[in-house]
Amino acid sequence: MKVFSNTETFNYSWEEVSTANWRKYCPWNEKSTHVVAVDTISRSVDPATGILRTERLITCRQAAPEWLKSMMGGGMDESQVFETSYVDPKTKTVTMVSTNITWSNLLNVQETVVYSPLSDHQTKFHQEAKITALAGGWQRIKNSIEDTLVKRFRENAAKGKEGFESVLAMSRRVFAEEREREKMGLIREQAGNIRMAA
Repeated sequence: MKVFSNTETFNYSWEEVSTANWRKYCPWNEKSTHVVAVDTISRSVDPATGILRTERLITCRQAAPEWLKSMMGGGMDESQVFETSYVDPKTKTVTMVSTNITWSNLLNVQETVVYSPLSDHQTKFHQEAKITALAGGWQRIKNSIEDTLVKRFRENAAKGKEGFESVLAMSRRVFAEEREREKMGLIREQAGNIRMAA
């Protein structure tokens, strides 16, 4: 088993990050074009804890190295990941746990991502991926597969942060514009009420 770990800081509040997280794979994110579909399977709120639990199926398209394709029989261009996320408004944490469905008989990739507040204006992102190749007793092959996937996670980490930053920036702009529209609408409404009362 190999482990990839990464920690980043976003200069946005936890509220902004936890809201924008649902738009991570939208057209605002030019770095997530490999995600071709996100399907929500279930969503529920625990009445006792207030924790929002969501299950999603994420379909990705990424080119695997040719040597890995030939070993696993090709057809590795599209893969599916099952994700379960928990949003805890009391502790202000978003925890997402995902595991691969595609090639799960040969490979197990379990990724955990946690967003938690560092301050009122900063949010910590911590990611850990545990990668286990299930290639029988062939240790060299197992090591090669695991090393390749750790390298892929490392390469994608910088792109992932850059892409999510663009989603956060766009979300902030859109929400600011919406607040401004609501404020102007309220001012117009109050002005109309004053005219009617006069």
